[in-house]
Amino acid sequence: MKQLFIALTLSVFLFSCKTETKSEAVTEVNNTEKQLEVKSTKYPENLVKVFDAHGGLDVWKTMKSLEFTQDKPEGKEVTITDLNSRKALIESPNHAIGFDGQKPWLLNKTEKEYKGYDPKFGYNLMFYFYSMPFIMADNGINYAETEPLVFEGVTYPGIKITYDNGVGETPEDQYLLFYNPNTYKMEWLGYTVNFVPGIDTKEFHFRRYNDWQEVNGLILPNSITGYGYKNDKPTEAKSPNFFTDVKITTEAPNASLFEKPENAIFVD
Repeated sequence: MKQLFIALTLSVFLFSCKTETKSEAVTEVNNTEKQLEVKSTKYPENLVKVFDAHGGLDVWKTMKSLEFTQDKPEGKEVTITDLNSRKALIESPNHAIGFDGQKPWLLNKTEKEYKGYDPKFGYNLMFYFYSMPFIMADNGINYAETEPLVFEGVTYPGIKITYDNGVGETPEDQYLLFYNPNTYKMEWLGYTVNFVPGIDTKEFHFRRYNDWQEVNGLILPNSITGYGYKNDKPTEAKSPNFFTDVKITTEAPNASLFEKPENAIFVD
């Protein structure tokens, strides 16, 4: 479920695969039309406003497939995720990483040794952070108020997110979601890192979400910018990660995409 950048970048993306929340639904009849409305009473009011600012949790929950592309040194890297099962595929010129619903797998397409993300965490690495803030509606999540973040004279209210025991590979992870006080759009994410050796597991790292695009009725990141950090606060901006060819649809991806290829290996 989690979902990071490697320690060398000091902008580690923490990743934990969470199962999707099943929200209660109420069907309302308006003359001849039936409208499905997702009730979000289980979420804090300010988080619901954040969801609404990004197109609405009810819209998000109608979607079944998410795809995006990133430019990497070896070429384009395409990530496809089944939003219901969280099966995943990351395809690039030299390798592929997948999750078949039970185990992650790795396929090397060249003779070069694979030196990327640990597939155990990496198969949903960018998906988890790209799916903010909607991923924060998953099962097993606890919400609390947190001290606002003050950055360059702006005060951003915050929500603290923790996980129940046994949820994901690293349930001890913590997240801090900070939103714009006027628009309620998500602006910052603070997160702890618990699976990379040599990283302080209690110190918060930061990513900024202030560049958005509208895709199929939802407001999703156009880019995410990592920041330096000190004393649990962001400092200076680093190079952003851009996302192109974003597709989010109500049609589920072909299940065969996520099956382990014959030449791939399962990763324990």
